[in-house]
Amino acid sequence: MGSAVIFGVVVMIAGLNVTLFANATKQPQTLSRGWGDNIIWVQTYEEGLHKAMESQKPLMVIHHLEECQYSQALKNAFAADPHVQKMAAEDFIMLNLLHETSDKNLAPDGYYVPRIIFIDPSMIVRADIAGKYSNRLYAYEPEDMDMLKINMRAAKQLLHTEL
Repeated sequence: MGSAVIFGVVVMIAGLNVTLFANATKQPQTLSRGWGDNIIWVQTYEEGLHKAMESQKPLMVIHHLEECQYSQALKNAFAADPHVQKMAAEDFIMLNLLHETSDKNLAPDGYYVPRIIFIDPSMIVRADIAGKYSNRLYAYEPEDMDMLKINMRAAKQLLHTEL
């Protein structure tokens, strides 16, 4: 075998190894989109409403964009907080949306991201459960995880006292 053929075979094998390594380390995109891989996420708003009614758990809808730095920062804080993750996994039907729904009730004060809206199992949007910003009532920032936990507890408690 000539040196050119051997070189070609070595290059081909190296390229194959790089391709196999890249495919082995690349994880498939899940519905969590990085918000919490141990949480069961619903795929659509309609599925979320159905599961909320069926399970009698509130639906938590997270509106975000992949290319938004504020959404990314909130996602990192959300995913890193073990208490938020535990409540989300155990007490809520969870949905994260990259696109707006046709339900205008999910944007009571505008179409900004990130925003988090709670819906109870009777399909009432809990517009009364808001964050701390008067100009973006349903916005949360990374340092607002304590406020989010309070609001998650409120969504659970309202469920038990009002339904």
